[in-house]
Amino acid sequence: KMFFGGVFTLVAMTGLDQDMMQRNLSCRSPRDSQINIVITAFSQMAVILLFLVLGVLLYLYAEHAGLPMPEKGDQLFAVVAVNGGLPLIVGIMFVVGLISSTYSSAGAAMTALTTSFTVDILRGPKRWGEGRLTQVRIGVHVVMALVMGCVVLFFGRFGNDSVINLIFKVAGYTYGPILGMFAFGICTRRRIRDRWVPLVAFAAPLLSVALQSFVAYKYDYHIG
Repeated sequence: KMFFGGVFTLVAMTGLDQDMMQRNLSCRSPRDSQINIVITAFSQMAVILLFLVLGVLLYLYAEHAGLPMPEKGDQLFAVVAVNGGLPLIVGIMFVVGLISSTYSSAGAAMTALTTSFTVDILRGPKRWGEGRLTQVRIGVHVVMALVMGCVVLFFGRFGNDSVINLIFKVAGYTYGPILGMFAFGICTRRRIRDRWVPLVAFAAPLLSVALQSFVAYKYDYHIG
């Protein structure tokens, strides 16, 4: 179950995500796009392996230094950087590296959200000129940044699990409708009514949460 769930999540996150699609659409030809996907896959494997090694080393160092293990695994990085007895310059490099990687990921996500909201929902290029469109795009970008900040604060305050587990849990609810609508368009020839797409996108995760809660309450079976 976990294996196939990971496969479908990867398909949705790679082939149907706005940010990932922009990277492939920027290639000069379909052949270059295919090469880009393959190279990206192997690069991601190397990056994931490095992160796994880093996590193991952090746990080994924390155990060797006698540091208290945090309740959430994603807090270990901060514990080692601040209270690990490392030289000041090393702690600063830890924090700078964390901020740099965060800005890179958040910047790509906000750009994709801004583009998708401005073009697909507001229909900006069809409604406004370049000057007005630039103002709207900047406003949408600021709003998306505020929303993302509120989401981070919400999960930091009320989340009782590690960030990576929360990410995969939320991805299961959000990427499911995307993958379902994509499969519906590929496997059937029925004409899609555009005005119903947002309703389906919002209803699908809500129904998933309701089904999960009902099954857990009624049959004591937890999905996922």
